[in-house]
Amino acid sequence: MDWVVIGKIFLAFFLGSMIGIERTVHNSPAGLRTYAAICIGACLFGVLSTHVVGTSFYTSGVDPSRIAAQIVSGIGFIGAGVIFKSGDTTHGLTTAATIWVAAAIGLGVAFSQYSAAVVTTFITIFLLALNQMPFWIKFKSRYLHKQP
Repeated sequence: MDWVVIGKIFLAFFLGSMIGIERTVHNSPAGLRTYAAICIGACLFGVLSTHVVGTSFYTSGVDPSRIAAQIVSGIGFIGAGVIFKSGDTTHGLTTAATIWVAAAIGLGVAFSQYSAAVVTTFITIFLLALNQMPFWIKFKSRYLHKQP
């Protein structure tokens, strides 16, 4: 049993869940289970891509980034499914973007980029929290900087 791989999957679960909890609290179309599943799925695909030919993949001709590239495009497709346009308004862009980030976090964990994955998780949660700013800050940024 490879405890390092199991640890990576649990870390990806934890980081994805942190974003998912924030999205669940704010009634996002995608919540805790979605973000956790995307993050651990991307992590597992990343781990599998690095273990295709065993631990000596660096000396082989196999390119582990090929699976990662497919995850990026596949998650983009899933994210597109949560974007809705109604008249002049569009909904779901933030959800789509954070789904994409959750997959990147999972891949970061898979490729042992732990610091980057953790920092990205906290930055994402902070970014999502910006939407909860007092009204006057939103007003200033939205209406005072309009082009004539």
